[in-house]
Amino acid sequence: MKMTFRWYGQDDPVSLAYIRQIPEMSGIVSAVYDVPAGEVWPDASILAIKKAANDNGLEFEVVESVPVPEEIKMGKPERDRQIDNYCETIRRLGKAGVKVVCYNFMPVFDWFRSDLARTLPDGSNALAYDNTAVQKLDPTSADMSLPGWDESYTKAEIKQLLDDYKAIDADKLWENFAYFINRVVPACEESGVKMAIHPDDPPWNLFGLPRIITGCDSYARMTSINPSLANSITLCFGSLGADPNNDIKTIARDFGDRIHFAHARNVKWTGDHSFEEAPHPSRCGSLDMYGILKALHDAGFDGYIRPDHGRMIWSETGRAGYGLYDRALGAMYLLGIWEALERG
Repeated sequence: MKMTFRWYGQDDPVSLAYIRQIPEMSGIVSAVYDVPAGEVWPDASILAIKKAANDNGLEFEVVESVPVPEEIKMGKPERDRQIDNYCETIRRLGKAGVKVVCYNFMPVFDWFRSDLARTLPDGSNALAYDNTAVQKLDPTSADMSLPGWDESYTKAEIKQLLDDYKAIDADKLWENFAYFINRVVPACEESGVKMAIHPDDPPWNLFGLPRIITGCDSYARMTSINPSLANSITLCFGSLGADPNNDIKTIARDFGDRIHFAHARNVKWTGDHSFEEAPHPSRCGSLDMYGILKALHDAGFDGYIRPDHGRMIWSETGRAGYGLYDRALGAMYLLGIWEALERG
């Protein structure tokens, strides 16, 4: 297992100089952020990230993410050119030494929260999702923004996208996913890159949009579409764990050979379709973090892992969910469990 850390580039308040000081940190997870979705990433941009990481004693072997354009998700005519570009980006990443590409197939919105800074009893603050608040939101008029989102859409464009998606149900989205992954897998196999899909976050339909990567049945359907191990999984504990019906330990055991990347975070259920993000240890939230890691270990997991969203603690400010201190604590917690599992 390799411990990694999400890094948003030179503008990230958390510097590579700080990340390298976290014990047992092998590398960073990053991306090229200034190229529109559907266009080819320049070699120079990819190599600049690699050089910055290497100069700080870190590897750059995981990308998160190469965005999938809405035209691909909707099956529009432009998708063939965009998939060709996607494949070329994969080839360039493989040539640069990247082993895993984390991506998602969520329509319009990436991961979604209703609160970026809910105050917790200990005085820290964390991301949270309150279903009642979300149901009252109008995505065509509200000012909504989260780290990692494509913020190039205007409100008018979001409205148009939502209108376009009215003709696309879950089965159609699955059909478009199959078209995409079957075209991309050969480029992955030739380049030594694994495509590791991230589950939908939260794992239920949002604003009338279908979401298809939501649990065990989703992974069974996904892997039946293309049997290649390049068609793989990012196991996100918190995304899947937002739904109490998801047995993440069973998913880890049943799909272990397909899990090449893991996002480890805890969540605390606060109501129906509602949760807040919690410190990493099991007793701080609703997930059995030890049990999930043990299931991964028993399944032979030898991929990349990173501490996912952290709280803001010790007066830290910065990108919501992506501060230094709590994620560093999370990395140490995860590494401690893994060492114990390795020693038996």
